[in-house]
Amino acid sequence: MTKKLQRDRSALDIESSKQVDYLKDEVAYRLVDRLLDIKRKYDTIVDLGCGCGHVVKHIDQDITKKLLMCDMSEKMLERDKNMKFDVEVERIVVDEELLPFAENSVEAVISNLSLHWVNDLPGTMIQIQRSLKPDGLFLASMFSGDTLFELRTSLQLAELEREQGVSPRVSPMIDIRDVGSLLARAGFTLTTIDVDDIIVNYPTMFELIKDLKAMGESNAVLARRPFLKRDTLLAAAAIYKDLHGNSDGTIPATFQIGWKPDVSQSKPKPRGSATMSLKDMLEK
Repeated sequence: MTKKLQRDRSALDIESSKQVDYLKDEVAYRLVDRLLDIKRKYDTIVDLGCGCGHVVKHIDQDITKKLLMCDMSEKMLERDKNMKFDVEVERIVVDEELLPFAENSVEAVISNLSLHWVNDLPGTMIQIQRSLKPDGLFLASMFSGDTLFELRTSLQLAELEREQGVSPRVSPMIDIRDVGSLLARAGFTLTTIDVDDIIVNYPTMFELIKDLKAMGESNAVLARRPFLKRDTLLAAAAIYKDLHGNSDGTIPATFQIGWKPDVSQSKPKPRGSATMSLKDMLEK
């Protein structure tokens, strides 16, 4: 509910929301570029956690005829409803933890920077796997491990100094090393995982925090303290600049993107089932 409210508020401030599309648009472009590596055209693709429509900007008729845009926030879904795209679009309000798709009914599911907010990630992956048709595709990007480590450490050090305690100010991200085991538990096969680091420079820590809020990516951990004192914030900004600042006075923010492409049906042959030896093949 907290995350839905944040996403609703972000979409309602249309001007600010559009100004911070840069990060999700860039990752969506990279996501679709990976989709192009799979030489297949789909009738329909499900875009799970689509936000305002970052993936659809890069999708064309060579990839799919129709994109099913799904998000928990109706306001985000409707923000750019008057825009025209290269493919047919249908918008549906969907909670990522309660997928409405029947078993073996979906050709492909993609997700761009949304799954890191799912409370029951293993459960969602199981639902995705069950909804896919045989040989269906699951392709996703999500914030992982070291995302915003500069902001996290700076806030922690400032709180320890000024308030003698630490509160989770930056939401925890999944360790990319754990993703493979989660996919395997969900029943996926032939999984591949890789990581990109995207570094964005900001004038100060305050511009970074402002952009995160406008993206709907603010901290949603229930155990966090509701307020952060002004002097703690100022101390954190100074620590950030001192520990991580660039020579030109700006500060970097690292967004670590984990990629999880998968084809869910094909399985390796059983050990010992080969009908020709490697030696014979090399001699040909």
